[in-house]
Parts: sequence; C-alpha cells; structure tokens
Amino acid sequence: MKQISSARMLIFGLALLCALPATGEKKPQLEKPLAGPRATALRVTWLYIAPDTTAQKVDKVQIGREMVVAEKSGPWIRVYANTDIEELHQRDTPEFGSEETPPVSGWMEAKGIVVETTANGDQVLMGEAANQESLASDPRGPANAAQSARLLYRRVVEMYPNSPLAPEAAWRAADIQWQLWKADASTRPSARAKEAYLRDQIDESELKKVIKQYPHSRQADLAAFNLIDNQLCGDWQGSEKCPEKESEYYEKYAVAHSDGPRTAQALYQAVYRQAVLADMFAADGNENKSSSAKSHAHELAARLKDHFAQSDYAWRAGALVYKLDEGIPVYGIDRE
Repeated sequence: MKQISSARMLIFGLALLCALPATGEKKPQLEKPLAGPRATALRVTWLYIAPDTTAQKVDKVQIGREMVVAEKSGPWIRVYANTDIEELHQRDTPEFGSEETPPVSGWMEAKGIVVETTANGDQVLMGEAANQESLASDPRGPANAAQSARLLYRRVVEMYPNSPLAPEAAWRAADIQWQLWKADASTRPSARAKEAYLRDQIDESELKKVIKQYPHSRQADLAAFNLIDNQLCGDWQGSEKCPEKESEYYEKYAVAHSDGPRTAQALYQAVYRQAVLADMFAADGNENKSSSAKSHAHELAARLKDHFAQSDYAWRAGALVYKLDEGIPVYGIDRE
C-alpha cells in the first residue's frame, strides 16, 4: 500500500510541475476584491491578465455572468468573475466531472459591461435579456440564448433589487429554468408514468422564491400556475382518476387566483378535463357520472364566459361544451 501511495504522490507531483507555467510566463492572479460594484456582460468578452488586447488571455466571460469590479484603468476594468454556482442545479451536473464555471480574475474592455452604477442599467439588462429570450425561440439563434436570458434576468434582481423591473425579471428567470427542466424531464422514460410522484419532479425552489418575495403579485400568480405541472399525471392511461384530480388542481388555482393572468387558462384546463371525464364515464357505461361531468363542464365554461368573455380560452371552452352537447367525443375519438 505504501508503494502504491508513493507512486500516486509522484505522479501527482509530476502533473503539478507540468501544469506550472513556463519560466518567465506570467501566471494570472485570482484575486477577489473585498468590495466593489457588481457588473455583468452583455456580450461574450475576453478576459486578459493585463489591460491590453495583446496580453495573455485568461478566459471568456459569457453573457450575464456575475462579476465584481476591482478597479478601472481608462477603457479597461479589472474584474473578479464569480462562479455563478447558484445558477447551477445538482441535476444538471454530469455523472462524471463538473460543468461548474470556475472563478476567474483579470482585465476586460469596459464597453458592453453594465455596472450597477450604470444609468438605467436595470432597463438595459432587462432589454438585452428579452432580446436573448427572443433569440432562444429562433431556430437560428445561439444555442445558449435561453440561459443567457436567464442569467441577465437574475442580474436585474441582484444588481437592482429595488427596481420596479425586479419582480418581472425574477419570474422570467425562474420560468426559463422551469421550462428547460420541464423539457428535459419530458424526454425521460418516467415522463410516461401515470402517477405524478413516479415522474422526475421539477425543482420548485425558484418559483416558490418568487411567490415568497412578491406575494399577491402577477408574477406570484404565474409562478403558482407553473407549479401545477408537478402534480399532473404523465399519462392518463385511460384512468378517470387523473383528469378528475387534475381538474381539481386547476379549479383550486382559479379560486385562489380569481383574476390572475392564468385564471382563464386554468378554468379552460378544468373544462377540458371534465369533458374528458364525460367521455370516459360514458365509455364505461356510467351515465350518471358522465352526466355530472358534462354539467360541471358547462358550469366552468359559464364562469369563463362571465369573467373572461374576450379570452380565447372562453371561446375554446364553448367549443368543448358544444361538442359534448352534440355527442362528439372529446377523448377517445376512435369511439365515434
């Protein structure tokens, strides 16, 4: 064992020697300032060991990365770029190795860098975050545009916590991460599981933080609606239990958030599930429960029409109950 340990130490020592810079070569100094204004980049920016574009490059700083400004020199600033470890999630870490961005320090050109002292900096960051979010939906856009948008939105919240834009930025950052994780979860075999607890659950911490920090706000209403995703069945598999429970979730949401931005959508989702139940029960020969579900679908559709008459969801609900009245299947159309 001692021989093995000694061999390992020798190999480790040689590896360290190989990793050291050649004689006379400057080694980048990792120095975190004790204090300084926070900043972030609007574009991918090179970091150098000295304020000169011909100097040795340290690393690339990605859009939205958190930085602290240590000093300025003309059109240059020396920064400490943090790890942004709070942006990562354990489930995103590969089984072997780590994708965590290490902290770096160096000089970068000041153009394209928003510092917390920048005039209207919150508006600039919000605008660029929205641009990146738009690019994320463009097939020709950058592959990491969604994460760039998310980081920029987070910088708005952290650098300008008292900005009127902070609640919206916090919600958008949380929603982007939620949608990314949701899309990833949908590709896994467990996504087809009937019971919600058998599926990979999406991390709720960021959305719950939005609800806690901005209670009774539009953003809190939006966050609460997203959270319903974790309670839904992966695949109904013909079971009445799934649409029945899901209808309850959406109805409870509509009661708790009676005039929220997702209330009409929640009511429509409940109408749809009641229409599905009417078909399911009818297929099983349970006419009493089928009739009850049909009546409930009518009640919910009427609520939609009364409170959200100009919403697409009210019209869509109207189309669903029309099909029910006409005996046109909503679920299991092969029965027709």
